[in-house]
Amino acid sequence: MTIDGKTVPAQRSVASPSAEARRHLFGEPTAGAYREALLLGADAVASRVTGVKGPFTGISPDALAPEVEQVDLDRPLGDSAAALAELERLYLRDAVYFHHPRYLAHLNCPVVIPALLGEAVLSAVNSSMDTWDQSAGATLIERRLIDWTAGRIGFGLDADGIFTSGGTQSNLHALVLAREEAFARAGARTSEARQALLPRLRVLASDAAHFSVSKSAKMLGLPMEAVVGVATTADRRMDVASLRRECDRLRAEGLTVMAVVATAGTTDFGSIDPLAEVADVCEAEATWLHVDAAYGCGLLVSPTRRHLLEGVERADSVTVDFHKSFFQPVSSSAVVVRDSRMMSHATYYADYLNPARMAERRIPNQVDKSLQTTRRFDALKLWMTLRVMGADGVGVLFDEVVDLAGAVHDMLADDPRFEVVGRSQLSTVVFRYLPAAQDAHLADDANLHAREALAASGEGMVAGTKVDGRHFLKCTFLNPSTTPGDVAHVLDLLAAHAADFVEAAPRLKAADGVA
Repeated sequence: MTIDGKTVPAQRSVASPSAEARRHLFGEPTAGAYREALLLGADAVASRVTGVKGPFTGISPDALAPEVEQVDLDRPLGDSAAALAELERLYLRDAVYFHHPRYLAHLNCPVVIPALLGEAVLSAVNSSMDTWDQSAGATLIERRLIDWTAGRIGFGLDADGIFTSGGTQSNLHALVLAREEAFARAGARTSEARQALLPRLRVLASDAAHFSVSKSAKMLGLPMEAVVGVATTADRRMDVASLRRECDRLRAEGLTVMAVVATAGTTDFGSIDPLAEVADVCEAEATWLHVDAAYGCGLLVSPTRRHLLEGVERADSVTVDFHKSFFQPVSSSAVVVRDSRMMSHATYYADYLNPARMAERRIPNQVDKSLQTTRRFDALKLWMTLRVMGADGVGVLFDEVVDLAGAVHDMLADDPRFEVVGRSQLSTVVFRYLPAAQDAHLADDANLHAREALAASGEGMVAGTKVDGRHFLKCTFLNPSTTPGDVAHVLDLLAAHAADFVEAAPRLKAADGVA
């Protein structure tokens, strides 16, 4: 433009810092920008998922850390496209992709699309599941899903529960209730009485139970020796005779069994404790039975294997992890109790949030039952899954991965390169490479090397564990897209890496000796 006969550059209108910040705030004025940003994100993920050649790139922490550390978080990029381009390099490129058929490691599942739709909705609306005046319909949906899950377990109309962040929190919540019920049964109503009883409380769990049982006991203020291991049978299930003996021993020592934790799907072996027999013992002992079905909860919708959970309906509490065997995004878990009155053991009232008068008016505040206050509407993901594909659809997929595990067990049993541990009731297979030389330490080192080399190659991933003190490998099948051919390829890679290590071992040992 011209001023006093001179041409000068046009002045750009500069938005105020507040206006600039507000354009990123989701609401009516920015609904279009929200839609565009999510489409960009969905395109980035879809492009990456369709292009990955393996479950992992094999990148090391030392290689990736400098790229993350050099990002100046005080200098924003200004738009979503630029941030996504950076994220591609820092995260999407090297993420571990559970959808890939050669990811065979931990209890991570590929996720179903209806649940991803639910995730997009719940994160945008951002309901907080603590009180009715923050969640309204979300509260009713979560409660309906708890009722549905309780029905699948076999609980009656008096059941209740709450969604949690995962199996560890669900187990902790169940043991909180068990501890409080133990206090109530003993008439320990004062602080002095509770403190006197606390050191004498014990929790019985099998030697194959999840570590969160011991972790929860520590967090509950129980002594280090509070969790008593119960021996397992050859098939890695709790030995009921040993359970009875431990109950008798503890009683004779003047100790109180606060709870028995049975596992419906151990992490390593996929074994399911004899739930009905364990329930018989708990009934005779008048003690709390908690069933950790974080892994095995997929059987609740299995069209062929529901009978493996027989006896779960007699538990006082049950942990279910939908983000393991219901193909849900993390996180989606719940603890469900047979008697709704037990949930009151975790109830606290705050005048600003959920005063007692609301309970008297039957206002459904979920914080009355939860260990958390602010909590995501994670139940929506399961709701959308059930409404789109149905429980039978989930059950069929879970059956497929259990069938695959059986086929892989047979494959390994017939392969002279490997030794396989007993058949799982669910979808894990524990095995190891066996060198021709009968050297236990060499076998340990070869299997450790093979697992690390496979992950570094990016061509596949398996997990590891110990069996009777020796290093083993573990495949966990939760992807219905994985085929026996995928597994055979991974086994060949593992065998080759292990064989290379065994062949090089004498030279390495000699070199160490020279050094």
